[in-house]
This record gives sequence, C-alpha cells and structure tokens, in this order.
Amino acid sequence: MADYTVTVTTGNITNATTFNNVFIKLVGTDGESERTWLFGFSGPIAFIAGQVCSFTVSCPLSIGKLILIELDKKPLILFPEDNWFPAKVEVKSPEGHTYNFPIYRWNTDSEVHRFREGTALRVFEDKHHLGRYSREQELNQREEDYRWDVYEDGLPHVMKADDPLSLPCEVRFSFTKTTEFGFTALTGLVELNLKGLADSKENWTNIDDIDRVFCCKQTPISEYVQKHWKDDDFFGYQFLNGVNPMTIQRCSALPKNFPVTAKMLFLRGQRSLKEEMKKGNIFLCDYKHLDGLKANTINSMQQYLTAPLVLLHKTPDDKMMPVAIQLKQTPAEDNPIFLPTDSDYDWLMAKIFVRSAVANEYQLNVHLLRTHLLAEVFAVSLLRNVPMVHPLYKLLIPHTRYSLQINFLARRLLISETGVLTQFSASGGEAMNTILKRSLAALTYTSLCVPEDIAERGLKDVPNFYYRDDALKLWDVIFRFVQGLLKFYYKNDDEVKQDPELQKWISDIFEHGFLSQECTGIPQRFSTVAELVKFVTMVIFTCSGQHSAVNNGQYDYGGWMPNSPMSLQLPPPTTKGTANEATMLQTFPDVNTTVQAMSTVWLLSRQSSDFVTLGQYPEEHFSEETPCELIKDFQGELDVLEAVIKARNRRLEVPYTYLNPAEVENSVAI
Repeated sequence: MADYTVTVTTGNITNATTFNNVFIKLVGTDGESERTWLFGFSGPIAFIAGQVCSFTVSCPLSIGKLILIELDKKPLILFPEDNWFPAKVEVKSPEGHTYNFPIYRWNTDSEVHRFREGTALRVFEDKHHLGRYSREQELNQREEDYRWDVYEDGLPHVMKADDPLSLPCEVRFSFTKTTEFGFTALTGLVELNLKGLADSKENWTNIDDIDRVFCCKQTPISEYVQKHWKDDDFFGYQFLNGVNPMTIQRCSALPKNFPVTAKMLFLRGQRSLKEEMKKGNIFLCDYKHLDGLKANTINSMQQYLTAPLVLLHKTPDDKMMPVAIQLKQTPAEDNPIFLPTDSDYDWLMAKIFVRSAVANEYQLNVHLLRTHLLAEVFAVSLLRNVPMVHPLYKLLIPHTRYSLQINFLARRLLISETGVLTQFSASGGEAMNTILKRSLAALTYTSLCVPEDIAERGLKDVPNFYYRDDALKLWDVIFRFVQGLLKFYYKNDDEVKQDPELQKWISDIFEHGFLSQECTGIPQRFSTVAELVKFVTMVIFTCSGQHSAVNNGQYDYGGWMPNSPMSLQLPPPTTKGTANEATMLQTFPDVNTTVQAMSTVWLLSRQSSDFVTLGQYPEEHFSEETPCELIKDFQGELDVLEAVIKARNRRLEVPYTYLNPAEVENSVAI
C-alpha cells in the first residue's frame, strides 16, 4: 500500500468551523485515490477554526506526482449543512515529497471542489490534461460569479451585485469586518457625540460653536489643522502633503485664463514673477474639472462650487505660499484675482472656496476614481481571467481583499441618490457623474505611475514634499519585489506574449476600466517582462500606498470643517472689500451638513482590527522557495522604509505618516 499523510488546516477566522463530514480525493499523474472520509482521533472537532489535523489516505500503488485534490463535505444526520473555510492542505507522499495546496476559500455546499498543487503554473506549463481541465472549469465558473456591469455610462465598469450577500463568499467582509464596520451616519454621529445636531439646519453663528463640536474627537494632526487653517504656509503645505497631493504642478507659463501680472504680486526675495518662473519656483493648481457645474441643493438651499486657479510661490525659506487666487475659470470684472495683500477676510474667503473645491474634487477624482474604482477593475479582471494556480493570481489576490464589498457599499451609502456625498456635498447630484467622467477622460497611465507622474508635474526637487519622498521609496520597494517575482516565472518576453490569461487580464482592464481609450496610454496587451512588471507595480501601489495616502488623512484634514468644507452656501465674492466674519459664517455649510461630513470622514479614516499591512501575507499562496524568499526580502525592505519615515517624522512639526508601510493596508478595504 502507498500511504499519503494529509494535513488539513482550517482557517483561524470566525465561523470557519464545520461539523460536516469532509472527504478528499488525491489526483496524480499515474492515478487517483478513492474518495476518502477524513475521520481520525479528533472526531467532529477536526475542522474547527484554527485546527490542524492529519489523516492517512491509502492507495494500492503510488499515484505519481500530485496534480490536484478534490474536497467535498456532507452534513451529518444531526447537523445541518454548514460553511467551512479550509486554509490549506499539505500532502506527504510515500516517496517523501511534500505537496502544498493553498485553498483560502469558503466551502458552502456539498459539491466537489478541485484545488491545484501550489506550484505556480502558466497555462502553457500545465501539461497534464486534468490540470488543464480543472483550469478551464475554474475560469468558466468565475465568469459566472464575477460579471461586469455598467454603473453609469462613461465611468469604469463595476462588478454586478444586487447586495453584499450576492457577492461570492471569498470576497465578502469577514465576520469581524462586518461587525466593526457599522457604516451608517448614525454610528459616526454617536461616536463623535454629534447625534443631537444631525437635524439642525441652522447656520453657524460663531466659530467657537464649531470648535466645541470639533473638540469631541480630535487627532494630533486635526488639532494642528484647527490652529493653523488660516495660515498661508499651511494652506500651501496641504497641496503637497494633505489628502490631495495630485494636483499641484510646476508653472512655467501662466494659463491664458489666469491674468496675474507682476505688479499684483509681492514675492519674497524681491524677485519678479518672470524670474521666479525661470528658477522653477512658481506652481499652479487648476480645478478646471469643476467648471460650469450646477452645484447641489441642500436643505432647500442652493449650494456653490467654484473651479479655482491657485498660484503658489516656493519662497527662499522653502515654504509653499499662495500668491494669487482666481475663483472661476473665465477672467472677468466680477471674477477678481485675490491676493495676500487684500483684506484678511477677502483673502481668507478666497482660500475657503479653494479648500471646498479641493475637498469635492479630491473625494470624487483622487480618492473614489483613482483608487477605489480602479482597484475594483483590477480585481474583477483578475478574478474572471486568472486561475488560482497562476503566479499573477497568487501575487495580486491579497491586494483585492474586501475591495468589491467596500465599493458596493460606497455606491449604495455614499454616491447613490440617498448617499451621504450626494445629499451633503456641493458636488452631489448631477455634478457628481460629470466630475467623474471628466476625471476619467483626463486620466493617464503616466499619472498612475509615481516616478513618471512626479517628473511630468515638475516636482522632483520641491522641498518638504513628503508624499513624493515616501511614495517614490515605496514604489521602488514594490517594483523590486514585483520584478524579482515575475522574472522568476517569466524568463523572457516571449513567455509574456504567449500567456493568454495574462493578456486577457490586461485586455479586460483596458476595455472595462479605461473604456478602450487609447489616449490613456494604458496597455492593451503586454509584449515584454518590463511592461508587465511596471503595470503590476502600479496596480499594487494604487491598491495599497496610493489609497492610504489619499484615504487615511480624511479626518485629520477634513474633521475641522473650515479647512475642508464639502459645501458652501453663498456664491463666491465678485468684488473685494465686502467680506467679514459674518459673511464667512453664512458661507459655511449649515450645522447638519457639517456634522454629516465630519461623521463620514471619521468613519472612512478608521482602521479595522483585521487590517492587513502591506507585505504581510496571512494566506500562503506561494510554495516555491524563491517567491517565499522574495516575500521575506520585501518585508525586510518595508521595515527599513518604516524606520526611515519614523526617523524623519520625529523632526517634523506635522508628521507625514500615510505612506509609512506599517500604516498602509494591503488593499482598498475602507
């Protein structure tokens, strides 16, 4: 007899246990075992959460090299059918070989499920007919489970789902995540002690009242924001290191619709505007995607949203200082250019309108579109087109965790007709989809790749740009890991060209994510290993580091409403000399709009207890020695980067933490 030792590990997560009978069949190159009941000394507790149990499966003769296993379960008479989450199965053959079968999927029925041995295989390496058949079966089922849907014409396609429970089990929230998430406005309002204000449609009558509400829940950075939100240097700092570091660019020539003259400006160092432009010290933020939009109506009141242009000057002491603001795109007599030399309230009101534009453009373009919606496209294409045994699946599946469910909830709770952003932001309503469509039309592959994006915006040598510093370092660490791993599997460019599953993955992304627009520069197919490495690096960075950079600081910078008002109730000023404190308070969003926005950004900034940091892989999908060593090297490089960032932050007045690997989640999960 040939005896095989089968060791089954049940996932150590809530509700992973099964009390059903579990059966296994081993399939090898020279035969297969009988379907064998896995019953041993542990009895009915063999498959409880976290348990590791071993069994013997006997065959008359050796069945050769193992290709796959078949698992199924049947309920006992006294127990109903339940769900089971097997993590992995290890099989030791009589010849002394050990075969690993990563599973990490819910088994919710009595059907037979096939799982491949853990060695990563491209389709042209899958020589055995049973392996190829299993591969085809898996992808056929995936195409049924993961279907594309059009949420809105002109936007990236999404996964078709009627509700969270209609999502396949393996992409749903864990029990822990579901329990903690509690994503309702009420939860946030209760946690922030704001519930009594949620129905108040009154205006704020003084800044102290806002202060008292805000003091219910502060972070060290939000407290700093409250104290410094009026300061010009902090206003400029946020274009580099706030939640939207993606708009600022070096300005070598003024846009024709922004007629700033040298006489208007007083630049530190006494140089002229022309001289400072030549030296590369002038920068521009242009919110043209917001131009001509009809702003929302909130509490029966028309709201206002501008499309400003902001000119900034890098001073000799390396501060980024605003020097001119135009609140609308078309120059006109009733569209003055505001300057720091104007009255305090004229200048402050101009900055408030800019910060409101930043908040609205950021949430829809920089956050929702460029991380959440793209992450969903990457995930759905992976799950539809790439089998579990493929190295790309093993590499990317950790970076899809929870993304499909969080996006479903975002569409239902944030941007639906009754969603929080729809109801309580100036860009809610018909403007929302227009902003998203304009943003997608302007999106380029270059802008998603950090080194190229920084170079294209002319920001390589800007001082105190911590997002850039950390993003470039993190990009490089991810790039080296991806390059090492993919070059292990793809020895030359021809192997990339000949991989139909890989090509279908990128083809679907081009079609469903970027709507087949060649002007985006997104590849339609891969021709070289280098192209593949770059794209996969971008995918991992987008789903982890970039999302962290634009998500985790939402409450830090948006909790104090005057710094980031999601809506404004008065139109932008058309003349100078009319603004005062009363005007400012009347312009701010009313009480319930303020507290709804506060509670939303508070919830969206929270970290769940089952958070998985970048580089940590609780699920062991790779079994070969080289990929496992590369993962250890990757983790070591992330630890070094964490230490570098922490050391840097100790000397900063405002620490930049959002790209510290210890704070970066592996996927878009919040």
